[in-house]
Amino acid sequence: MENEFVPFGSRFYQILLFLLLFSRGMDFLSTWIATPNLVLEANPLAKKMGWKFGILLNLVISALFARWPLPAIVIITTSVLVAARNLQSAWLMRSLGESAYRVWMAERLATVDLRLYLLCLFGQTALTAAVGLALMYFSQMRLIPFAIGMGIITYSFAVTVYTLLSVWRLRRRTV
Repeated sequence: MENEFVPFGSRFYQILLFLLLFSRGMDFLSTWIATPNLVLEANPLAKKMGWKFGILLNLVISALFARWPLPAIVIITTSVLVAARNLQSAWLMRSLGESAYRVWMAERLATVDLRLYLLCLFGQTALTAAVGLALMYFSQMRLIPFAIGMGIITYSFAVTVYTLLSVWRLRRRTV
């Protein structure tokens, strides 16, 4: 697998830059649809940065990582999967309102056995990660399938970490 930098401004750089901007943009758009005030944002750093600084930082990151294909494709894959996950529940978050949705989720978490919730979370993320591992294993070390597999694993890890962080915060507030 080649993991070299691509020349700035080259055709491959432009493709990676476009895909990075699109995928990061979809992550931002899906987050804005779900939680325009960032009340439900699970990433504490993104929440603290806010929209303006977050957009600026992501533009810079996209321009820099478009030169380095492996992490660029990992970021693209992870961002698209995060956006899809956001859109899955965005309609409910928006229809209830950010604060009401948080209260509703806290009430749901208070009524379920935490072990069942965690079993479902770990089952979901482990199965998703297994797809990424299989893709990496069978990629024969070709850059694009390997990096997509790594992006799927990164997504699974992010879902696990940020969901656990959100659950911990919700449960802490209700105790």
